[in-house]
Amino acid sequence: MLSKITINEKIQEINGRPWTPVEVARMNEQVVRMALCRGEYHWHKHTQEDELFFAVQGKVTIQLENEPDILLEEGNLLVVPKGTNYCPKSNEDCYVLVFEPLKTVSIGD
Repeated sequence: MLSKITINEKIQEINGRPWTPVEVARMNEQVVRMALCRGEYHWHKHTQEDELFFAVQGKVTIQLENEPDILLEEGNLLVVPKGTNYCPKSNEDCYVLVFEPLKTVSIGD
């Protein structure tokens, strides 16, 4: 049975826990996860897969090694290519959707 997904319900499921992704949806071999960005995560990379970030609410900065930081505001998206060392950070609460292969470990390599 098909059912619609309400993003605000996923925000409630996160319950204010930063950097704790919840699954939103699956399709093919992909997963969409939502996370609350607050403060700074840690530097990491995914060696086998790209990762797409979509800012739903708030602003998040994707810090990149050897490149300028990229600020994502509501409605912006960014694909971080595999092998790229990066670190998300946000000075305010920001909710992002992350699109990645199902096998991706959320904490990176």
